[in-house]
Amino acid sequence: MYKTLAGRAVLALAAAYFLSPALSQTAPPKPPPAKDALKVGFVYVTPVTDAGWVRQHEEGRKAVEAALGPRVNTVFVENVPEGADAERVIRDLAQQGSQLIFTPSFGYMEPTLKVAKDFPGVKFESITGYKTAPNVATANARYYEGRY
Repeated sequence: MYKTLAGRAVLALAAAYFLSPALSQTAPPKPPPAKDALKVGFVYVTPVTDAGWVRQHEEGRKAVEAALGPRVNTVFVENVPEGADAERVIRDLAQQGSQLIFTPSFGYMEPTLKVAKDFPGVKFESITGYKTAPNVATANARYYEGRY
């Protein structure tokens, strides 16, 4: 009797665990972006992997989505070589309606500046770049802090 009762209890707990929304392992569906959501584009120099520079920017993109929810719509393009192809991809993101574009590679600095001239209403963030424009800002890591 106890074996049957214990077996049924384990089965009931397992069913509750997998079927209960509160205990489910799957993430809730992402709400659709609002009509006036900020569209943000990210351009990655390599594919997204488990670690590294691009991975950290991907984590930042996901954090923005988590914090702002339907008020933001993010897109990314990975494995974009520096140079002419970067300009094409950045331009594509601007033409597709991105209002803010992150270009986290030093080699994207010049292509970002070129595209920014043609899209004054779009804001650009050149990570590791040093040149700015009215709609291009720069950012960089605080490498010196690693010394402490």
